[in-house]
Amino acid sequence: MAGRQNLRANIFKLVHDWLRDCKDPWLLILDNVDDARFLLHVQADGQGQQPTDDSRTASRPLREYLPHCERGSIIVTTRNMDAALKLVERRDVITVEPMDEAQAQALFKKKLGVQGDDSDIAKLVAALEYMPLAIVQAAAYISEEAPRCSVVKYLDEFSRSERKRTSLLNHDKGQLRRDWEAKSCIIVTWQISFEHILQTRPSAADLLSLMSFFDRQGIPESVLRSRAVQRGAQLNRQDQTEEDIDSHEEDDTSQSSTSEDELSEDEFEEDVVALRNFCLISVNIDGTSFEMHALVQLATRKWLDSNGMLEQWKQHFISNLCAAFPTGQYENWVACQALFAHAKSAVGQRPEGESSLAEWATLLYRAAWYAEGTGNIPDAKEFALKSMKVRSRVLGQEHEDTLWSMGMVGSAYKLGGQWDAAEELEVQVMETREKKLGADHPSTLTSMANLASTYRNQGRWDAAEELFVQVMETRKKKLGADHPDTLTSMNNLAITWKEQGKVAEALYLLTECVRLCQHVFKPNHPHLRSSLATLERWKAEHLHSVAIRERATEARLGIS
Repeated sequence: MAGRQNLRANIFKLVHDWLRDCKDPWLLILDNVDDARFLLHVQADGQGQQPTDDSRTASRPLREYLPHCERGSIIVTTRNMDAALKLVERRDVITVEPMDEAQAQALFKKKLGVQGDDSDIAKLVAALEYMPLAIVQAAAYISEEAPRCSVVKYLDEFSRSERKRTSLLNHDKGQLRRDWEAKSCIIVTWQISFEHILQTRPSAADLLSLMSFFDRQGIPESVLRSRAVQRGAQLNRQDQTEEDIDSHEEDDTSQSSTSEDELSEDEFEEDVVALRNFCLISVNIDGTSFEMHALVQLATRKWLDSNGMLEQWKQHFISNLCAAFPTGQYENWVACQALFAHAKSAVGQRPEGESSLAEWATLLYRAAWYAEGTGNIPDAKEFALKSMKVRSRVLGQEHEDTLWSMGMVGSAYKLGGQWDAAEELEVQVMETREKKLGADHPSTLTSMANLASTYRNQGRWDAAEELFVQVMETRKKKLGADHPDTLTSMNNLAITWKEQGKVAEALYLLTECVRLCQHVFKPNHPHLRSSLATLERWKAEHLHSVAIRERATEARLGIS
């Protein structure tokens, strides 16, 4: 290239003129242009001085040195759509879609150089979310560590823990055909993008930090927008038990007293655009929730950890999710279901501060309530136990919140058939509440009903009947005959009488319960459906007997 030996020559102009005058077809590739500013603005020298026309640096924006001629083509690669649109028209943008499973497997096999079991390779590339750089990095690691490392062993190590995943994904030995200055480690590659966003739009970096703690799918916009404030007020909570048709609703002081500082609409949308432009997040079809790659979340949390901000954002995540997650009654199941995966993600994100720990325990309690109601025994038990242990330590054994968590653990034990363990907890809860609240307090009555249910399942009919009668009569007097809790008591006592052989009494009581339930609950309510199904089954079993029918009539006349 003529003139390149001149120390004062403008090297950019020389390249421009050489390409412009070249008689042969040429291709210029500008790789990884995630920040277009260096092409659009004149860059100052090391002393902050603007370059002149006779200097070796660019005296004009670099974009003006890109030649335009029929023989030449320019390809710009970028992860940032905003940068792309500053350089070319939208019609000239070619989107490179993510790899599919077949493409990912083919890339891995090519880079590994040896054949492996297709099913193992399929599992590994799926775990790596079909990301090319992660796949190439994994293949390089396995090849380097062979024969001590295989596809199966790498997958096992990768799945073991977040710390191990980070270690494997931080492995960077470079690649033969890759620019020696470019980072081959996917963790560092994503973090470079994160740091650029942090510099250019800090609020978008904050949003990404918060999103990195959620489950990767279905991240709700509403929870991201809220800014929950720590509360000083005590939370008055109550739990759902397997024998309750509809237990007392937890007092959502945490939600009603929460001050939500809503992000401005424009600011939030601009943050979302910034993250989407870097392909860090995507918007779901519903337009109100987002998705992230799990590896992007991991890279973000790793960056937060290395910069001393992990705990801060973990607590922010817990606070927002706790404020959004409703109590576990049937009426809230749709909302609970939408947030449940994020609550499961929160299980592994135990915070450090006591106030945040209290919120974490509340979140797990509510999630356990929903899990117990839907028959999800493993999660109900795990969440309730963690909530109980934290509340016992932070609030004390006799605190009402702790007692509700203990009751939830008891319910989970019963779902799993652990009757003795359930009884031990329920006796403790009932006796503590009798002492602190009194025998006729609604919370104490719920504890009695829980214990009576356990007695019934243990075959201790008389003890169960005694407690159920006491609970039903007290609730009728204090709450009314058509209160959901009273209806629960009627249902429980009817089942107990049926199992004791008191069929006529049981039929009458359950018939009355169903009649009242039809006025209280919607037709599709699970407790109404369950009671109706039970009543129809009992009728089919017993009402063919004239003697039983006559006794049922006598019982009805006597009670009415």
